[in-house]
Amino acid sequence: MLASLAAASGLRNWHLKGRELIPVVQGGMGVGVSAGGLAGTVAGLGGMGTISSVDLRRLHPDLMARTVDREAEADAGACIDAANLEALGREIAKARVISGGRGLIAVNVMKALTSYEALLRHAMACGVDALVVGAGLPLDLPEIAREHPDVALIPILSDARGVQLVVRKWEKKGRLPDAIVIEHPRLAGGHLGAAKIADLTDPRFDFDVVLPQVLAFFKSAGIEGRIPLIVAGGIGSLEDIRRLQGLGASAVQLGTAFAVTTECDANIAFKRVLADAGPEDIVEFISTAGLPARAVRTPWLEKYLRLEPRLKDKAHKKEHCTMRFDCLAHCGLRDGTPTWGQFCIDKTLGHALEGHTDQGLFFRGAGRLPFGGEIRPVGELMRWLLGGIRPTVPTVR
Repeated sequence: MLASLAAASGLRNWHLKGRELIPVVQGGMGVGVSAGGLAGTVAGLGGMGTISSVDLRRLHPDLMARTVDREAEADAGACIDAANLEALGREIAKARVISGGRGLIAVNVMKALTSYEALLRHAMACGVDALVVGAGLPLDLPEIAREHPDVALIPILSDARGVQLVVRKWEKKGRLPDAIVIEHPRLAGGHLGAAKIADLTDPRFDFDVVLPQVLAFFKSAGIEGRIPLIVAGGIGSLEDIRRLQGLGASAVQLGTAFAVTTECDANIAFKRVLADAGPEDIVEFISTAGLPARAVRTPWLEKYLRLEPRLKDKAHKKEHCTMRFDCLAHCGLRDGTPTWGQFCIDKTLGHALEGHTDQGLFFRGAGRLPFGGEIRPVGELMRWLLGGIRPTVPTVR
């Protein structure tokens, strides 16, 4: 068992909602990258697997057939939202079957989404074990989840100041986070927890700064030992986990390393783009959501960055989303915000899911992958992280 392997390696397993888990969490990755297949596999091994709630209809041909090419119709947004809720329920059920009742199934929901509350409520109605919320401060999460006390609530934050704010606000509502993800903006992939690109290297985000500060706050607030900390960004080995647990973390979260496993819900072309990207191929930019983001420098992203100054000069407010699908509550392209990204993030992430580098945006973390350019099963990744055991079977190309 992986729990025994972790213990034998000197790691501490951790507990969430009364369940003992191995100290590796699989992070949520949209669009369609981490869904029921990946999350269920991770949970089945005794970890917490995470389904990203963003535009899951893209994994279901019948739901895509119901919603594709409807941009000109007035009800396109409502139709797509309904299809995504249905897809989320299907993926939660799939993960449950694959996990066999082991581990925990989480759903990641971005605070920045227009369907944020609807996705949270549907995930809870479908029996998810945990809700993980980032891309904004989820100060309203305790109220939304009030009727589901058994669902673990996990905000994603990046510094001690954000942790103090969320904990203080939640305390007034009679709830504490069940765990907190501390994500390093300089190392993570996708949308990053910093106000601007220049902030990504701010030392206040470093784990050896954040973790002691947060633990000191917990002690002063009388909640020491009650909120597990999950650190995310730049983790790739047993030694990394040992070091972070030594700083007070309960578990670690990885995204890109799970995106290049055989069980990842994206196709092989998508995985190859991430696996083949070196440090020189990774770039930071401002996304359509107005947040710094990190991705692979694909032909599409190269072209966009080249045209970005011109696009921002011409930014203007549009009456409707060009896709008739207002996926973001605030969108640089739709709202004409010149300092934000000027592209459709849902469409470009959808093209990435299909492996199209000429049209797609491929989010990726900054660190090297545990197996380099190799695509390996989740089980082998877990054995490497928890026991330092290298796989011996041939790589998949």
